[in-house]
Amino acid sequence: MASTTVKVGSSIGLHARPAGIIAEAVVAAGVPVTLAVDGGEPVDAGSALLIMTLGAAQGVEVTVTCDDSEVLDRVSALVAADLDA
Repeated sequence: MASTTVKVGSSIGLHARPAGIIAEAVVAAGVPVTLAVDGGEPVDAGSALLIMTLGAAQGVEVTVTCDDSEVLDRVSALVAADLDA
C-alpha cells in the first residue's frame, strides 16, 4: 500500500467536523484508507469516530495509506486542509 505523511491543517485538529468530511470522502471513494499518528495503530478513515480517536491536533503528522493514488492524494489534501474555515 502507498502512504504519505501530512500535517493536520484544521485549527482544532481532527474533531467531529473534519473527521466527518474525511470519512464521507473515503466512503464515497469506495476503497480502503487508513490514518495513523506516529506510534499509533492505523484506523479506518471511513469512520469519523475512529478518526477522532487519533487525537490528532493541528500540526500533528498523520500517515495516510491507500492503494489508490488518486484517493490517497484527495484524503491527504483533506487532512492537510483547514476544514474549520
